[in-house]
Amino acid sequence: MLELKCKWDSDYRDNQVGVMDHKSFLKTLNAQHKARLNVRSDAHRLRHLMLYCAVLGMTGSWIYFAFPLWQIMMIPHGILIAFLFTLQHECTHNTPFRSLWINSAIGHLIAFLLFQPFLWFRYFHLAHHKYTNIAGKDPELDGHEKPSSWGAFLRHLCTLDYWWAKVVTLIGNSVGPLTASYIPPRKRRALRAEAVLLIAAYAVVFAMAPTALLWLWIVPLILGFPVLRLYLLAEHGRCPEVENMFLNTRTTLTTRVVRFLAWNMPYHAGHHAMPSVPFHKLPRLNNMTAAHLGGGSDGYSEFSKAYVSSFQD
Repeated sequence: MLELKCKWDSDYRDNQVGVMDHKSFLKTLNAQHKARLNVRSDAHRLRHLMLYCAVLGMTGSWIYFAFPLWQIMMIPHGILIAFLFTLQHECTHNTPFRSLWINSAIGHLIAFLLFQPFLWFRYFHLAHHKYTNIAGKDPELDGHEKPSSWGAFLRHLCTLDYWWAKVVTLIGNSVGPLTASYIPPRKRRALRAEAVLLIAAYAVVFAMAPTALLWLWIVPLILGFPVLRLYLLAEHGRCPEVENMFLNTRTTLTTRVVRFLAWNMPYHAGHHAMPSVPFHKLPRLNNMTAAHLGGGSDGYSEFSKAYVSSFQD
């Protein structure tokens, strides 16, 4: 099977000549290519999710039972919780699992953990895909421009603006007018109900076990979130404002550990070119698109050094 997969990839690459944009690349894919790339698998994702939850359970148990250096363990524990964002992100595309209800259920569960309403994020994120890195259209840039100075970079990593935005979103969705251009009017009632239910759920769980939740969830999440913010900055930071997904999105070559944490989303240019491709097929898609990518980074350390090198203060 492995030989057949490799042969299929190499046959595709041998037929491609020169550099092309993502739209031209998509035109080169026949129905067989697309079908193989878009195959979803409950088994692949459940296996990955079970391993992820096992590691998360280990770090959580270390903290709960106050094993030696449990305070330090809150950092990797928080990173694991924060990087569930990448799974919720993929659930917005309904690609992690073959079963749509599993995608929805996991998306809503992570919404609770990250204070990020799932339905709201789906429409926010789809608009981001439609207008990637285009100022005035991409909602990711609306009031959240990429940092261009040391002061802005440090504020970005401290995440205070992120948490304030989450509070504003939750409260706004529950009582506000919901007039953002990316929210379909027919979905406003559902988004409002989602926000109200989340707020009610937070009130209940914090009333039941405030101390345990503080040390097992809130403090670790605050400690781990700057790592996610740094990771996310590489996806589009300093990429040009063009429509070509191979240029406005960055793929970052990294370790297996980071790819595991981020559910293969470091292959981000391929994901933006074909958001219907599930995580376990992104390495194959990357092999097919690598020659056409306008820019990438050999690791997040290299990206970060290059990013801050132009700061003037």
